[in-house]
Amino acid sequence: MHTAYFITGTDTGIGKTRTSGALIHALRQAGLARVVGMKPVAAGCDWVEEQGEVPGHWLNEDVAAMRDASSLQVPVGFANPYALPEAMSPHIAARRAGVVIDLDHIEACFHALHQHADAVVVEGAGGFIVPLCEPDPDLGGDWVTSADLAQRLNLPIILTVGVRLGCINHALLTQEAILARGLKLAGWVANEVDPDMPERAANLATLKARLQAPLLAHWTWDPNATPADLARSLRLP
Repeated sequence: MHTAYFITGTDTGIGKTRTSGALIHALRQAGLARVVGMKPVAAGCDWVEEQGEVPGHWLNEDVAAMRDASSLQVPVGFANPYALPEAMSPHIAARRAGVVIDLDHIEACFHALHQHADAVVVEGAGGFIVPLCEPDPDLGGDWVTSADLAQRLNLPIILTVGVRLGCINHALLTQEAILARGLKLAGWVANEVDPDMPERAANLATLKARLQAPLLAHWTWDPNATPADLARSLRLP
């Protein structure tokens, strides 16, 4: 069993955090005592005041959910190295916050977590190739994307497919991008996000035929399902 996974998705808002939380619980249920979630870049945060000498910090709801699921509690700066206040594409949120996303820093935080945890579940931002940082207008440089982060960490990838109209194209394009970078697609999760989607079964059959990885879970529309509930139907890669 791998001790770390990278969770990506076909889009934003399609259930990556559901997959991350369920995987954390599934790993714990499999006997791993110290499991921690990590979201390297989160855009859209609320300011949280702490008591005593602990300073306040920005906290994203996905990060909070992963912390709740984790059995190993770590400083929020390691679980979420970049907390960007505004809810928008990370590269824009980073620019507006005056922040430069540094993959070296993220990788160092990941390895620090990995040294102390039995398993680390890393959740990407948005879709697989969402920009994290744009070139400096004065110094130049390259775009940095979530795909670059996935390559840097070189972890098995679990793809969350938001089951709705258009999901086949989105899933196949994401698979193509993952495999083109030499990364392993370890499995995928079908997460229903549109309860009224027509021909749902036919779409799922096509995804099963075309995605080159095992289906780890199929979650029907249920906004009240908890990560622990979902973990019971999640097959580990």
